[in-house]
Amino acid sequence: MTAPDNTTSWRDVEAVLAAEIRAGSPGPDERLPTEPALMARFGVGRHSVRRAVAGLEAQGLVQTRQGSGTYVRPAPVLDYRLSERTRFSENLLGQGREPSGRSLGTALVPASPEVARALRLPPEEPVHNIRRLNLGDGVPINLSDSYYPARRFPGLIETWARVESVTALLAACGLSDYRRQSSTVLTRLPTAKEARLLDQPLGWPVLVVRKVDADLAGVPVTYSETVWAGERVQLSMDHAHAAADAANPGEMPDVVG
Repeated sequence: MTAPDNTTSWRDVEAVLAAEIRAGSPGPDERLPTEPALMARFGVGRHSVRRAVAGLEAQGLVQTRQGSGTYVRPAPVLDYRLSERTRFSENLLGQGREPSGRSLGTALVPASPEVARALRLPPEEPVHNIRRLNLGDGVPINLSDSYYPARRFPGLIETWARVESVTALLAACGLSDYRRQSSTVLTRLPTAKEARLLDQPLGWPVLVVRKVDADLAGVPVTYSETVWAGERVQLSMDHAHAAADAANPGEMPDVVG
């Protein structure tokens, strides 16, 4: 380790680390280097490193976890509204966040009992399955697993390769409008794969939203299960939607913890 350099102050260390965090390296939930590593990098003493980290905490950029280290704070919590016309991109853009995502795979599969029941299909009726990782400002927000009746949307998978959103996908398949029919919300711990894709610790809970979307005649067109990074999102119920659901208890969203 190099000897402390009296020309470098704790404010210099704080400024450099703050700039790096804002540039995304280290990223959300990543741990800062240890005190000895920072002392060696900047040529300062332990006191300067601790004052610099305290300054980062005061800015809300990092948080110290007892016995584990100092970590970059996650991105601000996303307030995601559940309503009859919930759209992922619109939700994020309305909060100044940039939506993006990537496909995790597509397949034509027989409907499971749960999917068949939700979509009102005969047992094992073929359905299109699309899996996707959705992000906000480049940070993983959720994993979605969606199912569409293959008989109603025969070319859906091929169309999916050419569009960027579910709304555009269904419009291209002849469905210009649809509404959320029901939502069920529960919490659990993620699987190892979910934690890896969402870039979060295994011990942090996830929110799971199971929903059915229907056309304007009330015929289900989509069933999905979406796993949300629990530390990065809060789910809000639209009041108008809640009132409508109260008048139709068969469609009342459940919240299960």
